[in-house]
Amino acid sequence: MIRAVIIDDERLARNELKKLLLEFPEIEVIAEAANANEGIEKIDSLNPDLVFLDIQMPGKTGFDMLAELEKAPDVIFTTAYDDYALKAFEVNALDYLLKPVEPRRLADALQKLHLEESRDREGISDDEITVNKTLLHETDQVFVKDGERCWFVKLAEIRLFESVGNYAKIYFGTHKPLILKSLNALEERLDEKVFFRANRKHIVNLRLIEKIEPYFNGGLLLELKGGEKIEVSRRQTVKFEEMMSL
Repeated sequence: MIRAVIIDDERLARNELKKLLLEFPEIEVIAEAANANEGIEKIDSLNPDLVFLDIQMPGKTGFDMLAELEKAPDVIFTTAYDDYALKAFEVNALDYLLKPVEPRRLADALQKLHLEESRDREGISDDEITVNKTLLHETDQVFVKDGERCWFVKLAEIRLFESVGNYAKIYFGTHKPLILKSLNALEERLDEKVFFRANRKHIVNLRLIEKIEPYFNGGLLLELKGGEKIEVSRRQTVKFEEMMSL
């Protein structure tokens, strides 16, 4: 069963979507919300698998709401925006449904959700996923908003977090957006088996290291898949070598 929340300021739109979803018994609508603040409360308390989310709402937009979540569930946008406007947002959500929602398009979107879920399940046991719910698992996705640009990113795709004052720069693909989070706060939420604090300014994804070389004063130099070179402090080198059994 896939547990879903509908977030839309129009009651008629919510009711229409609920009616359409009756054709899909695997989707259970567990709550609905009329604005972003209500939506955040529902997501935090109910931890749904899927959110149907309107973009344009009074107060905060759907994008603003996602930026406030610690961890983003799967999202299908339901919106009156046209395709061209949507392409301006670099958000790889599961899908966008234009209002009024057509049953065939809804079926397509849910098909994408099932494909995504089966891909994520491959090679990951339930034990691994539920070990520690306060930690973010590498298959979890986070929503990143930097100015007008937005992304959903799986943690596994992030190769580097870099401290920039009170912000952190996130490196994935060719992108390097800034988020208002300290490196220490991020370190607490990240799985240390995957993300390693190389020095005061950097946390690296161990799975995306391309090359390891000796460096000054007994430290190490890591080269990441994106070409970034990161120094491991002498103190952290001891820990790194223990972890990697060098």
